[in-house]
Amino acid sequence: MIGEFRSVVLDCPDPRALASFYEELLGMQRAVDQDDWVALQEPEGGPRVAFQKIDDYNPPQWPGQLVPQQLHIDVRVADLDAAEQQVLAIGASDAGYREDDFRVFLDPAGHPFCLVE
Repeated sequence: MIGEFRSVVLDCPDPRALASFYEELLGMQRAVDQDDWVALQEPEGGPRVAFQKIDDYNPPQWPGQLVPQQLHIDVRVADLDAAEQQVLAIGASDAGYREDDFRVFLDPAGHPFCLVE
């Protein structure tokens, strides 16, 4: 195992508004509450549902594919450098975006995911 499932992240124009909907829908609580990022989690912990602000957001169309579904998975790892080598070895591509605590990759079908510490 390279890492563990951390969160599902949904793009949106207003993270707090969308988080309020999912708080009601899922009964989760806010673990992070920022203007551009809100994360919900069960009180006892576990994976999160998070919402990130996207300027000029275009909602996905269903079932059409003109604007496909917009989400990505965050995978928590103990060592970003080691995990990067492991995901590249199993077929991921480096998406070319990284910060101190996360890196973005593409799965073999082109879907983005993040390795996070």
